[in-house]
Amino acid sequence: MVERRKPIPVADAVAKVMQYKKQGEAETVSIENCDGRRLAEPIVAKHPVPPFDKSPYDGFALRSADTNDASKDHQVEFAVVEHIGAGQVPTKTLEKQQATRIMTGAKIPDGADCVAMFEVCQEYERDGKNLMAMKRKLEAGTNIIPEGSEVSKEDVLVEAGAIINPGMKAVLATFGYSEVQVAKKPVVGVIATGTELLDVDEELQPGKIRNSNAYMIMSQIKRAGATGHYFGKLADEFDSSYETIRKALDQVDILITTGGVSVGDFDLMPAIYEKLGAEVLFNKIAMRPGSVTTVAVKGDQLLFGLSGNPSACYVGFELYTRPIIQHYLFNKQPFLKQVKATLQDDFPKPNPFTRFVRSYITYNNGHIGIKPAGIDKSNVVTSLAYTNALMVLPGGSRGFTAGSTVDALLLDNEDGQQNFKGVL
Repeated sequence: MVERRKPIPVADAVAKVMQYKKQGEAETVSIENCDGRRLAEPIVAKHPVPPFDKSPYDGFALRSADTNDASKDHQVEFAVVEHIGAGQVPTKTLEKQQATRIMTGAKIPDGADCVAMFEVCQEYERDGKNLMAMKRKLEAGTNIIPEGSEVSKEDVLVEAGAIINPGMKAVLATFGYSEVQVAKKPVVGVIATGTELLDVDEELQPGKIRNSNAYMIMSQIKRAGATGHYFGKLADEFDSSYETIRKALDQVDILITTGGVSVGDFDLMPAIYEKLGAEVLFNKIAMRPGSVTTVAVKGDQLLFGLSGNPSACYVGFELYTRPIIQHYLFNKQPFLKQVKATLQDDFPKPNPFTRFVRSYITYNNGHIGIKPAGIDKSNVVTSLAYTNALMVLPGGSRGFTAGSTVDALLLDNEDGQQNFKGVL
């Protein structure tokens, strides 16, 4: 007797999976090896920036009070008592009518409270002394970058969960982070099921197909920031499949199987979940493609039973597995970023359930356009090559025409969002 399954809404399926989210462990890596990793700790300023009052220009540091009588008709004169460059430390405290010749970035000497640029000063010697004169009154603080004006000590500069990029490495180096705490990558196991599967280097045979899902999923795992572990493909034989899956669970944080989750004679995953003692959270979702996507939990491990159809498998990973990985990696915005886009081609297909169409997003002067990336069938693989977004079409709709505004989930965007929007 064929099992009757009751589909649940996409948002409910996402919520059920996220009940088992957890934050992963942290590990320490060197600054040289942290690129692309997610921070497991915030980056905190260990000192103010700048760490001292400094000059933004080449000029003369002096006391503003000594310029009170300066005007275009009356110049005031200063004795130049020291010359300092960037990286040098002033040794003299300025007294009345004294100035220090100072270079860009150098520390302001004690006693000084302003800087006059070279352009407004006249330098000369008299009786073997270095002198400077100017005809402009300056206010205290003129041309001085104050200590801590950019960053104060203990300021949080970058929150945990952010991806380390080249600019962030500059911040790490600035504050002496030779090592940094990053989120340890979860290990995600992948097993492809199906007697019909061939390895990628095998010649095609009647009734057989090459195993594309495993390579696709391994790439999606890498893009999501985790480490993939491929255990190979399994024939439709219960005992050997059960043993492989049971042993694999001891080596991974999350396990993905592709295929075997429908209700056909050779779909073994429901029986394997039962023997493992895993609780099935759901086994049918009101969505296309991927309605047979199944998720089970054993202890604190999630088992994702994704469809054997490539496009359905792809969509199932992005909707349900990716957010779990992102949360594991300390990402506070684990869900795909959702935007509004204008449909560029007609999509006449009716949608009894929420449909996720493999699509291609374009950007033109701030305008987002979207169109299907190819044939919209769950068994089609070629449309995935150009897919950079999932167009979201609500259930109960009878198709859409070009020019319609639709929702889209961005796949190649590091920015996410905190919650899965309930409009889906």
